[in-house]
Amino acid sequence: MSPTEANGPRKFRHLPAGRRSDLAEYVTANGQMTVADLAERYGVSIDTIRRDLDRLDSDGVLVRTHGGAVSGATGPRPDRDLDVRLRLQTAEKEQIAELAAGLVPDGSVIMLNAGTTTLATARHLRNHRDLTIATNNLRIPAEISAKAFRDLYVFGGSVRSITQATTGPVVLRASAGGHDVDLQCDLAIIGVGAVSATSGYSTSNLGDASMMAEMMNRSQQVAVVADSSKFDRRLFAQVAELGRADYFVTNERPPAELEAALRAAEVELLYPES
Repeated sequence: MSPTEANGPRKFRHLPAGRRSDLAEYVTANGQMTVADLAERYGVSIDTIRRDLDRLDSDGVLVRTHGGAVSGATGPRPDRDLDVRLRLQTAEKEQIAELAAGLVPDGSVIMLNAGTTTLATARHLRNHRDLTIATNNLRIPAEISAKAFRDLYVFGGSVRSITQATTGPVVLRASAGGHDVDLQCDLAIIGVGAVSATSGYSTSNLGDASMMAEMMNRSQQVAVVADSSKFDRRLFAQVAELGRADYFVTNERPPAELEAALRAAEVELLYPES
């Protein structure tokens, strides 16, 4: 039994350092907590909890959110807000983005789906030129260098505010009221929520999975991007089997079973110093 369980949260009322340490462990164990719940648990004011969370956020222990905090120590949960996920595994995503951008030749046509790793990849395209980009990621138009692309298209559809992206068919209209244009691209860069040797690539939302699979089907080559927190996990909706990708780009060598399955599926594995 932990000291908190044995003595109750009041033990930490007048011990800020001890309270913050226990608070960090508590949020990490639960994944996500609100300010109100934490204030009640520790018997202190909401302003005190807010100061504790601000301190823990600045120390890199937790990630401060509107109304609470989430753990930065566990793998990202698929339904966390985009602004929260942008602050998790940032170094790993930058490594992946640099490798993925290296797969994109100047003048090529690419598709990018929603997600923080693909958003980082778009930023790493700043030294590219003459690209044609199609995406459902609503953040990419504001964050990609205007020098990198010749044309940039955003797919229509319903907007998921939690991911700041559209979900719908992978189509573009020739003009207002015109016919849908048949689309093909050179490379689709697809961020997924989970990858496993037995279940392939998966994500938490059925509509997103369908859109991601369609992007893959409209591309000559596919690069799946995912950081190591996604290894050996399975989410609700399968996107594709492992062999559907030509490249799997990540930040570290996958576990042995997953690596063997990727190589058996003839997927080229890319990670730093690979």
